[in-house]
Amino acid sequence: MNNDFELTSFHIKMQKAYTRREVLKSVAASPFIFSTARIARADQNFASRRPPQSRRKFTSRAVEELLSTVKAKIADPELAWMFENCYPNTLDTTVTPGVINGKPDTFVITGDIDAMWLRDSSCQVWPYLQLAKVDADLRLLFQGLIARQTRCILLDPYANAFLYDSKSKPLSWAVGDLTEMRPGVAERKWEVDSLCYCIRLAHAYWRATEDSSPFGADWLHAMQLVTATFREQQRKSGHGNYHFQRRTETPTDTQALGGYGNPARPVGMIYSMFRPSDDACIYPLFVPANLFAMVSLRQLAQMASAIPHDDAFSNECNALATEIESAAAQYGRMSVAGQEVWAYEVDGFGNQLFIDDANTPGLLGLPYLGCCSLDDALYRRTRIRILSDANPYFFKGKVAEGIGGPHEAMDMIWPMSIIMRALTSTDDDEIRQCLRWIKASHAGTGFIHETFHKDDATRFTRSWFAWANSLFGELIVKLSQERPWILKNAERH
Repeated sequence: MNNDFELTSFHIKMQKAYTRREVLKSVAASPFIFSTARIARADQNFASRRPPQSRRKFTSRAVEELLSTVKAKIADPELAWMFENCYPNTLDTTVTPGVINGKPDTFVITGDIDAMWLRDSSCQVWPYLQLAKVDADLRLLFQGLIARQTRCILLDPYANAFLYDSKSKPLSWAVGDLTEMRPGVAERKWEVDSLCYCIRLAHAYWRATEDSSPFGADWLHAMQLVTATFREQQRKSGHGNYHFQRRTETPTDTQALGGYGNPARPVGMIYSMFRPSDDACIYPLFVPANLFAMVSLRQLAQMASAIPHDDAFSNECNALATEIESAAAQYGRMSVAGQEVWAYEVDGFGNQLFIDDANTPGLLGLPYLGCCSLDDALYRRTRIRILSDANPYFFKGKVAEGIGGPHEAMDMIWPMSIIMRALTSTDDDEIRQCLRWIKASHAGTGFIHETFHKDDATRFTRSWFAWANSLFGELIVKLSQERPWILKNAERH
């Protein structure tokens, strides 16, 4: 094994049922992570951290061309180096293309966890969508991922993560979970956004390529299962069949009241048991995920009408989206100091939680997902508060400021929150500051980590976290296309 480019997957082989946090901390302490000497050398000469071509999982001509074009526009050598490492990281290290029943198949691991999250896999490949129309190999990759996600949803619409196949070794921390675990499921945390991301990817691929080949009978069946699951989790007729508990010392890894979650009033919003961080919701009506579902259902309605010409299903999707939109507007907002803002979670009884978590969907990323415009007044008021000490998970330190969450620890900033802040900003100075913070956070590795300590970037979690790398690549490409002057001026970073 080449220590420069691979991380061990030894966590799959462990016999003890370690928690996810214990496993990832063990990986971080392993000899496969960059040593201090290597970090120093990388910092000085900015040598590429990509694997050699012979060991890359997938290569796209269009991605390589765009990488070279954008990198040449970046005046700051450190920022250019990070972009070169991060933008292709998903293709370099996490995808496994194949064929099942004569059709493309693509399995995408998260990085240091040998399993595919519906959310992460969708986000990891998102920056390459704009190139799919001109790259046939990329189109096959996307077709394969859409097909894989379709099979995953048909296997279990409540699961958030899946194994390569039913014979794969289970994730150690999910062994013994008190829920209906089916062969092939890696983890079964019900997160509304997992299904939304599959719709978002399918809709964007269809719009970008005009290719409807992935959207046959199986896909339509899966999408009907998605809407049925959303309906069941409106809980108008009881809590439904899903429940989840885990034997753990980490309360955010399990759910209350027999695994059905804390009580909430059935007001038309969808109940979510877990957040996109895989942490348990406090109040089950998770507002950002519901707003995301509203957008996704309308995207699905467009596809249902245009591809299988199923107007009845299209109307059902639109009706459900309108119901969720109305309920979120009525119950998902709160008044703070005389100003109306979005709440993070609510229960429909009048109890509301105001925080923001670094993962998307969150309040910060609402425009990114199409839930509102960047200049929407309600969003702007909410954004100001979540980027302040009104949000208990907003941390400021010597290295940077940004949003964290309960997933790791207090004072641990997720670089993804800084990237999302830049993606949702229209202020050049704010974007430049975000780039400075991102550069300060990588601890010489040249990659985006899961979290880092606000005062010490060398205290970080997950050195191989492909979603974060892709999101950073997406930001740089976006800036090169929409605000190239920011990248051209090295002195301002």
